[in-house]
Amino acid sequence: MREYDALKQYQTQPKPKLKRTIANRIIASYRGHSFFDGQRVNGYGGFRYDGRWKPVAVNFIEEYGLTNESSILQLGCEKGFLLHELLQLNPLMRVRGQETSLYARDQAMRDIRLGIRLHPYVEIPFHFREFDLVIALGIIYTLNLGDAIKCLKEIVRVGKDSFVTLASYETREDLELFKHWSLLGTTILKKEEWLEVLKHCEYEGDYSFVTAQSLGLCALS
Repeated sequence: MREYDALKQYQTQPKPKLKRTIANRIIASYRGHSFFDGQRVNGYGGFRYDGRWKPVAVNFIEEYGLTNESSILQLGCEKGFLLHELLQLNPLMRVRGQETSLYARDQAMRDIRLGIRLHPYVEIPFHFREFDLVIALGIIYTLNLGDAIKCLKEIVRVGKDSFVTLASYETREDLELFKHWSLLGTTILKKEEWLEVLKHCEYEGDYSFVTAQSLGLCALS
């Protein structure tokens, strides 16, 4: 088990100051058009392909030694931008996605759309150690703790290796900043608490923490 930032090449953009309310979180929870391509206060504010995932895909291939024979699964693949970049770099790899959003699947990049399954993340509909790498970005911490544990155990079951992101905080201000910004964040734990969860799940893959600092969030005042 290793803390490693596999997304370090991703070019983040400054986060606008938004006053998000429970009404915005209700809209976002459906993960439909309003979340992906509606107003920024309800989600991404227009989730469009812009090539920013290519250096991330290059890093995944190099860091995890992905080859022509490799198989990759991404939980919460959304419109498939990362999977598309992986295929562009190596069309012989087998890539699959799992989503809960019908809208995201229907709007996904054409070359991977048919490879996306609609299924809850607490159950991964694939076989034992079927994938060389399982990727879960911004998904596990949107689940309640019980479901996050189920998801992590499923990742352990189907993947030979894995990379996940986990929402974390150090101070009360960090927590409030993250909760103020995040529309879907549910299980937000301290780092030592996440490590206990990972150990409980017998997780041995890589992980990184998403925090108010890593997101570049500004103080509430």
